[in-house]
Amino acid sequence: MTQLALTHLLILSMVVPIVGAIIISRLDKHINLRETATIVTAVILFIINVDIYLSLDLSHAKDVAASRLTFAEPIEGLSIAFSATAFGSLFALIASGLWIATSIYAIGYMRGHNEKYQTRFYVLFAVAIAGVMAVAYSDNLFTLFLFYEILTVSTYPLVTHEGTRDARKGGKTYILILMGSSILFFLPAMVIVWFVSGTLTFQEGGILAGNLDMIWAAPLLILFLFGISKAGLMPLHRWLPSAMVAPTPVSALLHAVAVVKAGVFSVMKVVVFIFGADFITESGANHWLIWIPLTTIVLASFIALTKDNLKERLAYSTVSQLSYIILGALLANEAGIIGGTMHIAMHAFAKISLFFAAGAILVASHKKYVSELAGLGRVMPFTFAVFTIGTLSIIGLPFFGGMWSKYYLVSGGLSFTGPAATYWAVLIGLTVSSLLNIYYLLSIPMTAFFNKPVKTSADHSHDSHGDPNSVRQGIKEAPFACLIGMAIPTLMTLYLFFDPQVFYRLSSTLANF
Repeated sequence: MTQLALTHLLILSMVVPIVGAIIISRLDKHINLRETATIVTAVILFIINVDIYLSLDLSHAKDVAASRLTFAEPIEGLSIAFSATAFGSLFALIASGLWIATSIYAIGYMRGHNEKYQTRFYVLFAVAIAGVMAVAYSDNLFTLFLFYEILTVSTYPLVTHEGTRDARKGGKTYILILMGSSILFFLPAMVIVWFVSGTLTFQEGGILAGNLDMIWAAPLLILFLFGISKAGLMPLHRWLPSAMVAPTPVSALLHAVAVVKAGVFSVMKVVVFIFGADFITESGANHWLIWIPLTTIVLASFIALTKDNLKERLAYSTVSQLSYIILGALLANEAGIIGGTMHIAMHAFAKISLFFAAGAILVASHKKYVSELAGLGRVMPFTFAVFTIGTLSIIGLPFFGGMWSKYYLVSGGLSFTGPAATYWAVLIGLTVSSLLNIYYLLSIPMTAFFNKPVKTSADHSHDSHGDPNSVRQGIKEAPFACLIGMAIPTLMTLYLFFDPQVFYRLSSTLANF
């Protein structure tokens, strides 16, 4: 493909969602057309990203400059620019592909749950995806920072969609943590990089080697780790559970499609293209910084054990799983970076399946607490089968895509050359977390399928029939559109065990930097 054609595709990847949002906004009174326009826009965007992926030459790493698109240069040497790279393509493929599934799912959920302001939801979702595309194809740290912030602002109304007191409170936490950490940590870190290196353009091997004294590598990296708080590191993780007041399709956007993945994507780009894996290893910065994601992995898993609210439990699971990706980046070796990068994809498909299942349970049975789910698997067998598959992939068992990212992360841990205490902490932390995954996730479908129904006080208020034995009635799944949306990522989770090559090739290209 010619440079011009690839540049046009880059432009389209960001313009198509915006055009789609405009069209959707004009179809408020024509709901079928509105939802059709949403799905058509998502499919077109996915096709564009597939074309970009197919145009990349993955046989070598130097495919960046050939596709660079400079949109503006506010200050000499500081541009708003985009380029097609393997890592950007990976993120864009995941986000645009899951937008299709989320759009289909949202039709059943938003109608079945009688949500208000549905047109606004679809419009803002499209705008958020446009921001994701800009982040994915950002050519430099300034561009990434700019659209990272636009993504925060565009998703805030989605978090507060319900308009309730809890929604406004959750939205306040969301915006304060994400914007506050960016201003206090991310922005100063970017300025320091600009000051010491004279450039913010992502480069093979990083831009700080030879420009920054190694003694300052760890302090600068910690600014990025906490400044990019979408990655969910403790203690700046509170925005994630707070945002669970949003409708389930928004939770899917936050946890699988866009927001958190923009966070870990940004961390990985900073590690590989700003610092460079060799510079981090030689400076020893990762020898103690690795303890930050390790602590988050284990603590978030323990906290998840205590949560009875299903979405909140999944939120803390996300906090833990995101730190697997950051851990892979900070291992700064080939296997670790491959594992962390592949986990961006594997976690996305598995976790969106879990959130879709949680939303389906709410729509069909009006239940949102784990303690209420006993016996519900017999009423909603498809939904809990989806939940089981997503859970087994998160755990990392064979025949599910999550096995491969966990395999490479463990391999990266075994190849880690830091202090012995850190070496063993990595391996023990990964093992303990996986065991806790079994306990706080797998227990949910096991209870739903095999335990007898338990009457709860919520049944009278939630069950329109007021029947204590309502869970014993016939199969009652969520609307059909929800089931279709759930099936897509679930099937991908199974397929990726047998054929993970697309994401492995893209991850390997990144690791070779």
